[in-house]
Amino acid sequence: MGLDDALIFTRVVEYHSFTQAAHSLGMQKSTVSRRIALLEERLGVRLLNRTTRKLRLTEVGQAYYERCRQIMLDFAEAEQAVMQLQQEPSGLLRITAPIEFGQLFLGRVLGAFMRQYPQITAEVEITSRAVDPVEEGVDIVIQVGQPQDSTLIARKLFESSRRFYASPDYLAAHGTPLETTDLSAHRAVLLPQDASRYWPLLGDSVPCQRALSCNNITFAREAVIAGAGIAGLPTMISDEAVRLGTLVELLPQARLPIGELYAVYPSRRFQAMKVKTFLDFLMSNLPVENGRLLEPVAACLLTSPP
Repeated sequence: MGLDDALIFTRVVEYHSFTQAAHSLGMQKSTVSRRIALLEERLGVRLLNRTTRKLRLTEVGQAYYERCRQIMLDFAEAEQAVMQLQQEPSGLLRITAPIEFGQLFLGRVLGAFMRQYPQITAEVEITSRAVDPVEEGVDIVIQVGQPQDSTLIARKLFESSRRFYASPDYLAAHGTPLETTDLSAHRAVLLPQDASRYWPLLGDSVPCQRALSCNNITFAREAVIAGAGIAGLPTMISDEAVRLGTLVELLPQARLPIGELYAVYPSRRFQAMKVKTFLDFLMSNLPVENGRLLEPVAACLLTSPP
């Protein structure tokens, strides 16, 4: 089967007319009719039942049309992919992201991206809720952890390590834990992913005294700074507080779960240029040092002259 035969056949089926198909292809109606007849002769089957007013696919013709149509779609996507390489990103980019990541990082990176690509407009929702990119028509969902839907594409952005922290005032009042087992005597500030009865440790089950639970890591950090207890917090929002002396890092030997942030988008054989270009730009402009995502303040300290 030649590609031109597949194209002629699909056009005839989609237009329900030899005349209109011929017009769309810039061919004579007699030529289109002859090519379909030769195609049927070569295959040894009837693909179309013809009357003076209607065309109707046979059962074999229907199966053949579905295959030909897929070939045409593949061909069109291949052409689009090549053409996109010569185009600048443009159009509306819809993104959702977790609150802290959006506030600390996404705004700066997206602003720089839009300055470089002025044909881009954007809609951003900073949220802690789960978002389905297909259901809600979102181009990129930035989320913690991989999606459960295997039909979605997930690109890992970075890993965020966690450490235990407390305020100097809390440690002065309650003592400093030296071993992970010492945590059982301390007040715990817990996040949603933490078990309510145990400290968030890998491989160990140390009971905790829950003092506070919340669904926001910045809220938890501020509560810990104020002396509410000890929390396992992401280093990306805690490094600057340690530098300023409002938090103290504890138990460096402790192993806590690692948080992974992913960019999730619908499974497509060819990404829209705006999506691919922004994801590459995001990866290149996140302040990462030794595999750790740095707070913007800490990142500025690394790049500022002494």
